[in-house]
Amino acid sequence: MFGSSKSYGASAYTKIGVETGVIAASPHKLIVMLFDGAITAIGNAVQQMQKGEIAAKGKSISHAISIIDNGLRASLDKRVGGEIALNLDALYEYMSRQLLLGNLNKDEEKLLEVQTLLRDLKQTWETIEPAAQAPTQPAISEHDPLQPRQVHVFEA
Repeated sequence: MFGSSKSYGASAYTKIGVETGVIAASPHKLIVMLFDGAITAIGNAVQQMQKGEIAAKGKSISHAISIIDNGLRASLDKRVGGEIALNLDALYEYMSRQLLLGNLNKDEEKLLEVQTLLRDLKQTWETIEPAAQAPTQPAISEHDPLQPRQVHVFEA
């Protein structure tokens, strides 16, 4: 009884953390999160394949395919991205197909190949992250009339 409620609480807390991270993330960070999600789902699928957990493996692979197709692939703008976007689209299609074949044929190597491709793309994506610009703060003069004045003991 307590184990299930504890698990539910942890799961709910994790979900809130992820949702908050998504809301606060830049478009660039969202792509990194998609890469992370697909990489993790494939890692789970490999472990589940090794343990013989067929249903869980299928669910993890379906999740990875969904992230690739409905997240990474859907975010491509082929009109603006030109040849790079078209090449990525073809690569994402290849990855989805490899995951599907890996699932059907119980081929761990196909899953690991896609996981490696995703890691390489994620690493490349992280290197082109837009430089975070620190907000500039106005210089505070030594005698700002709007700031509270320090009161000395003898003045009170």
